[in-house]
Amino acid sequence: MANIKGSLPRCVPMCLLQSVLTGKWKILILWYISTYQTQRFGELRRRLGDITQSTLTKQLRELESDGFIQRYIYQEIPPKVEYSLTELGKSFIPILETMKAWSETHLSIPTPLPADPNE
Repeated sequence: MANIKGSLPRCVPMCLLQSVLTGKWKILILWYISTYQTQRFGELRRRLGDITQSTLTKQLRELESDGFIQRYIYQEIPPKVEYSLTELGKSFIPILETMKAWSETHLSIPTPLPADPNE
């Protein structure tokens, strides 16, 4: 391991943002809630695809704790829980839209390979 003699200044605002958005799923969770205004747990899980229930629960709790989303629990049987953006979360929508536009411009969507006719 290299010996680091001295620390260089860090960009504290970006470090704080990174600590809030750490996790594979948080940006997509915020995107889907912002797009559909309100999402139930099962809807989010189906939209995200390959995510475990425990991971989704953890990511939602962290986003709620950080003030980006709010959870509304309906007092009914079976229980119904909906997630929506807080004002802080809504203030992040323009950043999400800019990220999406950048991705559409600079990242290519993988296309499936054509089937091999010899198989």
